[in-house]
Amino acid sequence: MSDHHDNSQRAPGRCPGDCLGTEDYYFEYTECDSTGSRWRVAIPHSQGSCSGLPEPVRGTDCTFSCEAGEFLEMSSQQCTSCAAGSYSLGSGVRFDQWDSIPAGFSSLATYMDSGGSGDESMTCNNSSWTPQGTHLESNRDDCTVSLVYAVHLMKQGSVSFDYQYLDSNVFFEFFIQNDQCQEMDQTGSEKWIKLTSNGEWGTHTVNLKSGTNILYWRTTGMLLGGKPVKPVLLKNIQIEGVAYTSECFPCRPGTFSKTPGSSSCDLCPRNTYSGKGASSCTPCSKTQYSQEGWSECKERPPCSEKDYFQIHTACDSDGKTQMLYRWVEPQVCVENVTGAVTLPPSGEKEDCPPCNPGFYMHNSSTCLPCPQGTYSDGTTECQRCPGGTEPSLGYEYKWWNILPRNMKTSCFNVGNSKCDEMNGWEVAGDHIRVGVGGSDNDYLILNLRVPGFKLPTSVDDASATEFGRITFIFETDCSADCELYFMIDVNRKSTNVVESWVGSKPRQAYTHTMTKNASVSYTWAFQRTNKASDVRQYVNDIAKIYSITVTNAMDGSASGCHACAMMSQQDGSSCVPCPAGHFINKDTNQCQECPPNTFLSGHHIYGKEACQPCGPGSKNNKEHSVCFNDCTFSHLDQNRTLTYDLSALSSVGSIMNGPSFTSKGTKYYHQFNISLCGAEGRKVAVCTDNVTDLSSKDLQNESADLNNFIKTFVCQSTIIPADGRGFRTSLSSQSISLADTFLGELISLTVFNIHDLFPESSWKVPDINFFFRSPQPTASCLNGRSTVVTLRCNPEKSARGELTVPSKCPAGTCNGCEFHFLWESSSACPLCTETDYHSIEGACKGGVQDTLYVWNEPKFCTKGVLLPNKTSAQCEVVSLWVKAGIGGGAFMAVLLVSLTCYFWKKNKRLEYKYSRLVMSANKDCELPAADSCALAEGEGEENEDDVVYSNTASLLGKLKAIASKADGDNSESVQLKSSQSERWVWG
Repeated sequence: MSDHHDNSQRAPGRCPGDCLGTEDYYFEYTECDSTGSRWRVAIPHSQGSCSGLPEPVRGTDCTFSCEAGEFLEMSSQQCTSCAAGSYSLGSGVRFDQWDSIPAGFSSLATYMDSGGSGDESMTCNNSSWTPQGTHLESNRDDCTVSLVYAVHLMKQGSVSFDYQYLDSNVFFEFFIQNDQCQEMDQTGSEKWIKLTSNGEWGTHTVNLKSGTNILYWRTTGMLLGGKPVKPVLLKNIQIEGVAYTSECFPCRPGTFSKTPGSSSCDLCPRNTYSGKGASSCTPCSKTQYSQEGWSECKERPPCSEKDYFQIHTACDSDGKTQMLYRWVEPQVCVENVTGAVTLPPSGEKEDCPPCNPGFYMHNSSTCLPCPQGTYSDGTTECQRCPGGTEPSLGYEYKWWNILPRNMKTSCFNVGNSKCDEMNGWEVAGDHIRVGVGGSDNDYLILNLRVPGFKLPTSVDDASATEFGRITFIFETDCSADCELYFMIDVNRKSTNVVESWVGSKPRQAYTHTMTKNASVSYTWAFQRTNKASDVRQYVNDIAKIYSITVTNAMDGSASGCHACAMMSQQDGSSCVPCPAGHFINKDTNQCQECPPNTFLSGHHIYGKEACQPCGPGSKNNKEHSVCFNDCTFSHLDQNRTLTYDLSALSSVGSIMNGPSFTSKGTKYYHQFNISLCGAEGRKVAVCTDNVTDLSSKDLQNESADLNNFIKTFVCQSTIIPADGRGFRTSLSSQSISLADTFLGELISLTVFNIHDLFPESSWKVPDINFFFRSPQPTASCLNGRSTVVTLRCNPEKSARGELTVPSKCPAGTCNGCEFHFLWESSSACPLCTETDYHSIEGACKGGVQDTLYVWNEPKFCTKGVLLPNKTSAQCEVVSLWVKAGIGGGAFMAVLLVSLTCYFWKKNKRLEYKYSRLVMSANKDCELPAADSCALAEGEGEENEDDVVYSNTASLLGKLKAIASKADGDNSESVQLKSSQSERWVWG
């Protein structure tokens, strides 16, 4: 019955399950076809819930879009204005509310290279982009994290976003992929985001192509020194080109839009609040307060010492100043409640501090700069400089009664606008100190603008190596992780951090030198902590600056005078410029060229002492602006002069050590570029930040986006290889100069108190040491950095050789301040001389003898004299020594023959005498007595042939006697009588 009753109540023609309207379905466009057309179709909220959907109808053109403040009402396909409390970009979308990561965004930690640490994916699980209400914050560790958003554009569009990128230890890149995950072509300036200065937001815009665009914001931290990185902040991401918006976006809490058709929402004023989609803001009650853009009100706390600060009043007409106390504005605390403090009474009036040097007191209350051509120490009237001198222009601020006219101060916080109207620094008599700020993580900023530098008249601009310098004395006193930054912006390009100090630092001075003439802005920024908190804990952490001095400032005033060169010694003669390389003679006040092998110091050119001697092994350039080595060296070693030609090592040498890994596995290297000698002393070693493939043309073009590059003698960069985190190109960061000045070239290391970290050479040639220094102090190297490059002769190496670092210190340094490199090369061997080779003579062949020349082994020289060619000379076949031998042999042969003949003749005579004796004895039948048997003296012989016979028979006689006995021929025995004994003689 009930069913029948229900059916009777239905509208005519309506079937059960028919879709009644937009509560059952919604409209959507189909994909565009090749002709650029599409259809509007109805889609039920839940599949199969109803039937009888409206028929598809032809939709608007694919490129159709509404104006800003309108949305496309799909039922009528007409543009309709947004209601109050909402906004629309027309053909775009904007993301400016970051209480959570909006739909469509994802945060992904990538693990492209674990670097051997297999648990990296575990350690990076908690790394992500974090919503902070008004902005999005990147990870603070050294993981690689990407924020990803995919959008489909029906026509060409763009994406823009505001960002804050302070830390060069973070790589921040923005790139786009298509639906095939192929990276779209982008220039380096589109992909790599430029650093911003503290307290400033930058805006980055990139054009998008139609179709699917996958947007990546990717950061990679480099925790090399253990110091956490400062995160990248993002807000106001806006994408244009989505063709249509089917709904308006509600205003986020803390904002409102009071009129229909709004393209944006406004922040609620102070002491008001609003919820989501508000068309107006609601005031807070009297006991509550809110800051601009808050979504709720908070109870006002009782006033405390943290809610007021002290100031010094400007000088009054009586020359008096007074210390006053003021509530921090806007005042949110309550005074008339239990436990609240009251504002301290004002201090007694005191005499104003004197004017700063270069100024004079006007009307007992105002300090004015001295007129041009005059000077003052701040306590006297301005006076004209005496003859032969000119004013020393600059700034010298050491009394802080009022903020100088070329300085300004501000306060900034990335997450709120509490301190936007506050002074970041307050003057305090003999110093200037940070203000109280609105939050502990405020950036308290002090800025000094210098329009340019003007060198003294007598100094040559073209050859100057120093145009000016800033020196300031400061002190910090902190209980937390406060940090003081010193930054420079040259020619309004980009602000770079020169140095920073963390925690409490005693009173100290810091100096920075300007090496080119440019407009420059110096900035000091102090942050008590980088952690956001609504509760003030570190308001008493302070930084003080006692004095700031800038030399040669173009619009400065003079606190004194310095000597200048004169055309003549006559009174009234004007100052004239000195040529390059000239100093001012103290006696004549005229220009005089510096002696050879000296260079002009950067501070002054007055007196001969301004010409400082060049270091060992170096000489001055033509302008006497720098000393350099011309790639030659001479050394006396064991009474022999060794001469070296190092021209093969004049081009830049490079060494990359490592790899090393961060705690999260990011692989990195240290690359060193070394410019050793030559180039007339110009520094030609270049290290760049962010990308390593910048062309030299880009480096020479100052208007190009240089991504920070350093040009010096020795520099270091941290390199992440292309495979280190999935980067398409290698990345370079943290470029620093290790050698700004060439000190000299020596064999010994002890002159500069350097310890040798390399093993002794196996080659018997002394090493050559090149000494460099970078005098700029750093937080860890108060005396700057030093570098020694040791050249070692190694004939087995090529002419360019090989660079290495000490095995004990694979990073090139053991303490971070002294760097050591060994350059082994055959070019580091001395030039060859005539003592390095010897000759070898060949045999005489065909009347010709060859002489060859060979190097002494092992060879320890290179280039120099050439090895002489083979020489030939005529010669005889028999050489002199052979002739001598033959002559000697012939002489010995003649002598032997002569002796043989002599002794043969002598023997004959003896034989003859004996025969006579025997014959005489046989004739008388008896032998005579021994003393009378001999022939009478002179009988038949000369006196010299006399023979005296012994009692012993001769060998010849015995032989004859035996022979006679054997033949039985007239042989008989004869007894010879003598007075001494009887003897037998055979006859």
